[in-house]
Amino acid sequence: MVLAIDVGNSTTTIGLFDESGVLHLRSDLTTSQRSTRDQCAVSLRGVFDLYGADLRAVTGCIISSVVPPVTAAICGAVELLTGREPMLMGPGVKTGLNIKSDIHTQMGTDIVAYSVGAIAQYPGPIIVVDLGTAVTMSYLRENVYEGCVIMPGIRIALDALSDRAAALPRISIEPPEDLLGHNTVGAMRSGVVYGNASMIDGMIARMEEAAGPAAAVVGTGNAAPDVLKYCRREIHYDADLLLNGLYLIYKKNTVGKQRKG
Repeated sequence: MVLAIDVGNSTTTIGLFDESGVLHLRSDLTTSQRSTRDQCAVSLRGVFDLYGADLRAVTGCIISSVVPPVTAAICGAVELLTGREPMLMGPGVKTGLNIKSDIHTQMGTDIVAYSVGAIAQYPGPIIVVDLGTAVTMSYLRENVYEGCVIMPGIRIALDALSDRAAALPRISIEPPEDLLGHNTVGAMRSGVVYGNASMIDGMIARMEEAAGPAAAVVGTGNAAPDVLKYCRREIHYDADLLLNGLYLIYKKNTVGKQRKG
């Protein structure tokens, strides 16, 4: 079994794949930047216990992290529990992705992973919309990462709105009853849902004007289900896009070594 872990700014996602690439376990945990190795190990063991999975069945692990304070702790936790040193996404890891970037090291490993997953599963050109802590929209042509746009995430924007406007409460992200809100909470929910859906529709149109029509538009990220269904553009939601990309990258970097062994 191959363990894939994505440490994001808000959420740490854990996936367990069998050798044929079938995802058997998926769990989302809150990312804590103060977690120690042992705390990460306790959380990881808890996930395996919760889903009845066997840590002894793990034959390898790949980790993507955009939270440097947590990276060493989660890597140490995996090695402590499995006895195996995890593969860490970064320089030296083969992805097969040709990245058009001024500075490759500035590109998040999560973006690399979901791009690899998208290229393997969908016809190109592809636009990937990731609604997480930030909203990123990436344009992919064959195995080339053409570029992206980055915008404030939905939760970040809502928190900032409540922080800067004393009369506006903190709210949950839920479907609005109507486009035109009839109270403060309703108006805010309409704004955040329809506003972000319109932003995504508009950015897709602009990206296609700049780079050409996309054959597929794929959405992922924890906030995606709350917004994408209100977009006018057809967007396929793929919750496991990033995890699948991590698994493919792991296999790309280990298959030859396993055969030699």
